[in-house]
Amino acid sequence: MTNSTSPTAGRAPLTRERVLRAAVTHADAVGLEGLSMRRVAGLLQVAPMALYRHVANREDLIDAMIDAVFGEVVLPSGGADWRTAMRERAVSLRGVLARHRWAIGLMESRRQPGPANLRHHDAVIGKLRSAGFDVAMVAHAYSMLDSYIYGFAMTHATVPFETPAELAAMAESMFEPFPANEYPNLAEFVNEHVMKPGYEYADEYEYGLDRILDAIETEAPSV
Repeated sequence: MTNSTSPTAGRAPLTRERVLRAAVTHADAVGLEGLSMRRVAGLLQVAPMALYRHVANREDLIDAMIDAVFGEVVLPSGGADWRTAMRERAVSLRGVLARHRWAIGLMESRRQPGPANLRHHDAVIGKLRSAGFDVAMVAHAYSMLDSYIYGFAMTHATVPFETPAELAAMAESMFEPFPANEYPNLAEFVNEHVMKPGYEYADEYEYGLDRILDAIETEAPSV
């Protein structure tokens, strides 16, 4: 009998990395609903018990998946000033969350964070501390940034349109049941801003991010 963890013809050996990659790919496609050790084993074409050599259980698997997501985020670099570093990290994190929408509400929830998770937090704190912010202000800045990043990512993930055509159809159906001019301010906003060619809700992100960085900068230590 062939061992389920050993390579067979045309199949790579089962590793923790392969398990995580399969689980993340599944979650990216359909979310965490239905994610189970049996489902992941089926994707990898191995017996479910083979997975337990690499992950302890479903929670351990999700911890590792979140750690893999953190590993994709650009860390604050040593050479950049704090504002540039925080901006690059925030833009990178939003991009990562757009690829892994299932992870948005889980990024700060893990009781057993992995090394990439811990390294990420340590690097952000370290960059702000090295710029001269005291610990209390680091806490304020981190909270402001992450509340905005995760909040925007959640909103963007749940808007009920993706293309201009879908947006136009939604706007038409939204106003159709009501008398004309029932909601004039909303209609003006939709027709004169949102419906303009080239409008992308995602473009609002960096405007808000820069305003938050402006606010943090007012608390920056004097050079």
